[in-house]
Amino acid sequence: LPLNPWDVVLCISGTIISCENAIVVVVIFYTPAFRAPMFLLIGSLATADLLAGLGLILHFAFVYFIPSEAVSLLTMGLLVTSFTASVCSLLTITIDRYLSLYNALTYYSERTVTRTYIMLILTWGASICYGLLPVMGWNCLKEPSSCSIVKPLTKNHLIILSISFFMVFAVMLQLYMQICKIVCRHAHQIAVQRHFLASSHYVTTRKGIATLAIILGTFASCWLPFAIYCLLGDYSYPALYTYVTLLPATYNSMINPVIYAFRNQEIQKVLWAVCCGCFSSTLPFRSRSPSDV
Repeated sequence: LPLNPWDVVLCISGTIISCENAIVVVVIFYTPAFRAPMFLLIGSLATADLLAGLGLILHFAFVYFIPSEAVSLLTMGLLVTSFTASVCSLLTITIDRYLSLYNALTYYSERTVTRTYIMLILTWGASICYGLLPVMGWNCLKEPSSCSIVKPLTKNHLIILSISFFMVFAVMLQLYMQICKIVCRHAHQIAVQRHFLASSHYVTTRKGIATLAIILGTFASCWLPFAIYCLLGDYSYPALYTYVTLLPATYNSMINPVIYAFRNQEIQKVLWAVCCGCFSSTLPFRSRSPSDV
């Protein structure tokens, strides 16, 4: 096949995504202090994005060097699984942040750990099921007319994925609105108790809301174009439209480590320690709530 520049860009994006998230996965896996539910969910997100990056690299390699229908189905199944797990992991992180504020007094309990493992099982179970559908026969290799904008996925399969995304986005939007209300209420209570000025309360509230807006805005701007095009597009449309909407979606996996991992002060400490050559898995950490990160 002639080399498509868009495929090259996706492969480069996959390489950057893999390197970023591999750092996060290694840091969390080899640091015993990072066994709290918050870090398990961040690790799940990084693992999903790491697999997504590897999937983009493998897809490029197999398309241009080892063309095969069977391999194409496997790589597409990997991409569906990883991107689905990435979006669902973002939802679980949002739920965890909301519960850490809503049930602050009971958050640090065994119930939270159990709930975290249940969310992880559901996330990866559903993602793997979605990814196995093309491999198990739900594809358009034998019926090209049923293809979607992403071959070999069928139009119906992509519609289900898009509707699932909109449902996840709606839940995240609702939860972040509730988080904003709780943050504003807490900031006001602290300002009253400590006799802060109204301007201090305003600055604190605005900073918290701005952070949540950046998180949700980044997620929406990356995924909404592709999700909408999946519903409206057709296999007969130019492939350029697919690349233009799919590329920003991959950027979400590139931005996630920056938002959810590298901003975390504990992870920053470990990274600095590794860079300085004085890594210790027993570094002391300050206990922080998911709402802080």
